[in-house]
Amino acid sequence: MKYFKFICDKAIPLDIINVDTDQIIPKQFLKMVKKEGYGEFLFYNWRYQDDGTLLTDFVLNDKRYSGRRILLTRDNFGSGSSREHAVWALKDFGIIVLIAPSFADIFYNNCFKNGILPVKLKSQEVEFLFKNSENEEIVVDLDKQEVACCDQSFSFLINGFNKRMLMQGLDEIGLTLELESAIGEYESKRGIHSST
Repeated sequence: MKYFKFICDKAIPLDIINVDTDQIIPKQFLKMVKKEGYGEFLFYNWRYQDDGTLLTDFVLNDKRYSGRRILLTRDNFGSGSSREHAVWALKDFGIIVLIAPSFADIFYNNCFKNGILPVKLKSQEVEFLFKNSENEEIVVDLDKQEVACCDQSFSFLINGFNKRMLMQGLDEIGLTLELESAIGEYESKRGIHSST
């Protein structure tokens, strides 16, 4: 997993509340076994017509927002079923920061496990970003726990464990491997032999 510390980019403004995981990645695309390859199916029902052609009026299809890595959205993002594929689709599309007033709990935790920073800001702060981030860059500084835009800055809270995971680029397996020598010592004392 790549580490994350700082980003300066313009945002994709997804001005919709209660975006659930079935909209983020519809169920028919959950059959793949890898974490990659979901980006093209992100928001599939909103991005494509029935014949597979792009809907030009959906924000992710607007060329002005192409390549942007910050998704700015509204309350209760990631609600619905707990599918981790929703995070995989966002990551595969290129999104590495989400900014919203609130997220569904399981979705929020899945973001950290997959290298996406979900930032919770107050509703009025998110509103400020919607009004000003169309053409202005947003700076997200994980170390300072701060979002800045147009000479305004907003603090956000983050669990120290999750912050460390992102800043060091560690997933749960990576965190476990950091303890490899301690695990080996424990196994040695207990007479446990590894099969590897």
